[in-house]
Amino acid sequence: MDAKDNSSKKYLSIGALALIGFAATDSLRNLPSMAVYGWASIFWYIAGTILFLIPLSLVAAELATTLPVSGGVYTWIRKAFGEHLGFLGIWCEWSENIVWFPAILVFIAATITYAIDPRLSADNHFLVMIMLITLWGLTIFNLFGARFSAFFSSFGSVTGTIIPQILLFTLAAVYIFGGNIIQVPFSIGALIPNFSLNSLPLLSIMITMFAGMELVGYHAREVKNPGTDYPKGILLACLLIFSLSIIGTMAIAIVVPLSKLNLAAGLMEAFRDFLSVFKLDWLMPIIAVLVAVGSLATVSTWMFGPARGLQVVAERGNLPRLFQISNRFDSPSGVLIIQAICGTVFILMFLFIPSVNASYWMMSALTSQILTVMYMLCFLSVLKLRYSKPELHRPFKIPGGKIGLWLTCGAGLFACLFVLFIGFIPPIGIPQTEYLNYILFMVSGFLILSCPPFIFMALKRKSWQKKLQENA
Repeated sequence: MDAKDNSSKKYLSIGALALIGFAATDSLRNLPSMAVYGWASIFWYIAGTILFLIPLSLVAAELATTLPVSGGVYTWIRKAFGEHLGFLGIWCEWSENIVWFPAILVFIAATITYAIDPRLSADNHFLVMIMLITLWGLTIFNLFGARFSAFFSSFGSVTGTIIPQILLFTLAAVYIFGGNIIQVPFSIGALIPNFSLNSLPLLSIMITMFAGMELVGYHAREVKNPGTDYPKGILLACLLIFSLSIIGTMAIAIVVPLSKLNLAAGLMEAFRDFLSVFKLDWLMPIIAVLVAVGSLATVSTWMFGPARGLQVVAERGNLPRLFQISNRFDSPSGVLIIQAICGTVFILMFLFIPSVNASYWMMSALTSQILTVMYMLCFLSVLKLRYSKPELHRPFKIPGGKIGLWLTCGAGLFACLFVLFIGFIPPIGIPQTEYLNYILFMVSGFLILSCPPFIFMALKRKSWQKKLQENA
């Protein structure tokens, strides 16, 4: 019977695995941030792919196939380092949403303005109103459970990510071959990046651009031969993400002058300029809706997944009972409401930051800082488990033996430490008079968002475990 079941089991193809990797990343909104580098962005994409994207994918695959139980990063880190750091890992994956939501929601709001009136993209009050409506609308949507969230995510990733990228590539190709003015002329020297201290902080966006690739690791057991098919699928996914990211970034850079590039609305500015050249301005509202739908799907995915993971931690008695609440749709309603309230607070901060570019960047940078903590714990976990739990069955292992293991984890840890350090440095575009405020915001935000697990563990009460005991 077992042999028959195994022979009839449907496995994911290498191509399907690659598409999952592509869908797991959020690249469209980050393209304007990388377009600031022009042709030098290619260098940083190569570095980010080798030092972070590929290592993260391989590490997640080994952890996910070795510990294929609920909890995700919480289970992986807890198995290696215990309850406290496991809690810290999943908390960082969840709390980064609180500052990431405003960053992605201002992108969505700025995109929507191109379907109404592009001049509204500079109106903070209008943007905040749209952001709040979107945040609470998606929260209510996710209260209806995982089925609704999964359907919307699948639909949105195709209509709002793949289609706009294909269109952007097509418009850029026709624009270039039509002999139009290119804002960033190509030269060998243009490929060499500027290593100045003020320009490096923009690279922390690489973490958020490739964030989500660890989700592909959950599917490593669904390929027929994990040891060979998974690396091939990951390589294909990385090539797809790498090539499309460069195409999208350069499409924006060649048409939108650097001095006029808006980090929140840069993608739509590129579409606007392209369509204006070809007298296709009537397409602008349609593209705006497509891009907004794709971003909404991404927000919905990240809104539900980490909330579910945090609920698992709460049910182990590590958080107050409010975090354990579920509704009749088995949705982590308590966590969803809490994160919506916290997200609202950060969104309202936009009203006190005069520059949309500055506020967008600060939220994105803080998101990267929090994510690096979780990713560093994942890289360290696979190292620790290889030595402390050698008896664990590993359907997939990082190729290359111990040398491959250390090179993979070493590259990932180096990338995370680099991003963690430069994230506290004010980037180009922040006035020197605001340097102190920027540093204080980053340091205080980092501490506020990363320290609660230790506080909750110190204040842990037996009453927090009652619901778990009653349901057992």
